[in-house]
This record gives sequence, structure tokens and C-alpha cells, in this order.
Amino acid sequence: MSAPTHRAVVFIDNAYLSKILRDEFNKERIHYLDLSDKISVGYQRLRTYVYDAYPYQDNPPTREQSDLLSGMQSFIRALEQLPSFEIRMGKQRPRPTGYIQKGVDVWLAVDMMRLALKQQMQKAVLVAGDADYVPVVDAIKNEGVSVTLYHSQIKSKYSWDLWKRCDERYPITRELIDQVKLNR
Repeated sequence: MSAPTHRAVVFIDNAYLSKILRDEFNKERIHYLDLSDKISVGYQRLRTYVYDAYPYQDNPPTREQSDLLSGMQSFIRALEQLPSFEIRMGKQRPRPTGYIQKGVDVWLAVDMMRLALKQQMQKAVLVAGDADYVPVVDAIKNEGVSVTLYHSQIKSKYSWDLWKRCDERYPITRELIDQVKLNR
């Protein structure tokens, strides 16, 4: 009888990861497949889900908005070419202080819960920092899934409640980024 396969699924809140790369690593560009494989080491990576939102577009869009959308579409096309990657897109809505993503956290929570209930993963690897994920982390842990969190090195850039709820926690360090960056 063969040993059971232990599967991990990687869940990336891409707006969060992008801010870390911008603010802490001088806009470093990374290989998402390499990152996914690195942070799920020791498990068979079933899939990586990347969550983001299309940039807001006025009607008609400004030149800057069109350029942002074109860049996002190119990024999505590149991710879609990677093996076992799924991309989930929400929308951005304007606010007086900027823009807010809508639908992204819900997509992530639904995917985590669905895979946990179907016993498709033994480990969830979460790249995020938002306290909104605390309920789904608690729920999937109750289903027997171990949760590993990858977060900013800066304590004010991730939720302490989320950090406490996860089974394992690792800051996204220069060493990790150097191992997965483009043009190594």
C-alpha cells in the first residue's frame, strides 16, 4: 500500500504580495511558479490560486487607466500559462481616498473552504495579511487543514489575529525573494 499524498494549495492575495514587493523589495519581480513551489515544499502542490482585481476604468477610461488594465491583462495571461494556476479576479471601486477591491477576499475564502470540505488539501499556504481571512482559517483548521502564513516583515502590515490563528508563519524575506526573483 502506497503512502498517502499530502497536498498543499497556495492562496496568494496578489494586491498584498505586490505591496510587499513594491515597499520592501524595491519593486522586485518574481517567478510565481517558483514562489509557489518554494513555499509549498514538502507537499505536492495541487494548485496555486492568485486573487487580484481589475483596475477601475472610467467611461471612457483615462490613458493611465487603460495602461494599468493592459498591464494587468498581460500579467494574467502570463499566470494562466503556468501549470496548476487559477486566477480569480474581483473589481476595484472608487473611494474618496483611492480604490478598494471588491470580491477578492470572498473568492479566496470560498476556494479555501471548498477545498477543505472536499478534503483536497492537507495544507493551505496563504500569502496575505488581512484579518478578514481569520474566519476561514479557523474553519479550515477545524476540517483538519494545516495553515501556513507568509506575510510582510513589517508587523504593521499584517493582522496579528491572522498571524496567531495560523499553524506556521513566515515573513517574506530577502532570502526568499532572491530565490524566486526574475533575472537571478
